[in-house]
Amino acid sequence: MTRQWITVLGATGSIGVSTLDVIARHADRYAVFALTGYSRMDVLHAQCLQHDPLFAVVADAAQADQLQARLQLAGVQTRVLHGCEALAEVAADQRVDVVMAAIVGAAGLPPTLAAVRVGKRVLLANKEALVMSGALFMQAVRDSGARLLPIDSEHNAIFQCMPSDYASGLGNVGVRRILLTASGGPFREMPLDELAHVTPAQACAHPNWSMGQKISVDSASMMNKGLELIEACWLFDARPEQVEVVVHPQSVVHSLVDYVDGSVLAQLGNPDMRTPIAHALAWPERIDSGVSALDLLLTARLDFQAPDPQRFPCLRLARQAFEAGGTACAILNAANEIAVQAFLEQRIGFTDIPVIIEHSLNCLSPVPVKELAQVMLADAQARECAQQWLASRA
Repeated sequence: MTRQWITVLGATGSIGVSTLDVIARHADRYAVFALTGYSRMDVLHAQCLQHDPLFAVVADAAQADQLQARLQLAGVQTRVLHGCEALAEVAADQRVDVVMAAIVGAAGLPPTLAAVRVGKRVLLANKEALVMSGALFMQAVRDSGARLLPIDSEHNAIFQCMPSDYASGLGNVGVRRILLTASGGPFREMPLDELAHVTPAQACAHPNWSMGQKISVDSASMMNKGLELIEACWLFDARPEQVEVVVHPQSVVHSLVDYVDGSVLAQLGNPDMRTPIAHALAWPERIDSGVSALDLLLTARLDFQAPDPQRFPCLRLARQAFEAGGTACAILNAANEIAVQAFLEQRIGFTDIPVIIEHSLNCLSPVPVKELAQVMLADAQARECAQQWLASRA
């Protein structure tokens, strides 16, 4: 079997680490072309020692020089590059077969789009890429013939439950609804009047999943589910009213598809991201992911409930942004990134996050998107608007 070359964008994050774990289990099938990292240089160094990629990409020249020197000392031939252009290069290189797009936030959009534009098989874990530039991104997929496979556990579950020809339109294949499950995060049952006083440590203590800080806070506010709703609409050509969010605390049912004949198909599994990663890597085949088998008798029960709109206002904001269209979702995403970082730095309270997002959406009028520059401009303007809100409350 000819091994496939894999570029892992965001190798040092939780998705990147899980991806490399799956790759290591199947060294006969996959080889690492490039690994990228932003700040966790010790982790990236260790990954290069283990996986011997042709390239590593870091943020700046100083990081690149330091990592290159360490690798040369260890006898590793990996060439270290730096900067945004290098990210795009290792994503679009003609030798690459598969790109794992796992850079968190808006920074992941340009290299992911670069991979799409040259027709790569893209494993999409960076939901912001679709949130920010959905129409532009999906048109690039169609134009290039790229194969887009979702990695978010929810979207991967939906993909597994969909008929093969779902791209012809949900109505044409008998799909009535997409049911997007959410754990509800650590504050699902906390009294509403206590939410203003929660700490970053509490917000990052997810009951089921091991994730980075930003994604963990998004889960606590359920903005992650708002972003996933937008992503689902683009991935499966669905209208917002066809996507229903359901709180499912056990995180065993990863999502469901409801058909017009009354059938509901669900994908179940232990909460471990190696399952969707292995599925997308090998699709349409199946390979071992290293995840233990689901024990339904041990799980014992599966609970479902509607999300509380007072507790999770970010869900409403995400729906409104998608319905507004144009650059509204880029504004939503950028304001959320600024707000979450401010919360992690303890400059604002948890309940200020949706306030900043709504302020930014109200201040900036969305415009139709025809090119990536418009998306990036809206992103920059929303960040400035959110920063101005923070400065006014300092």
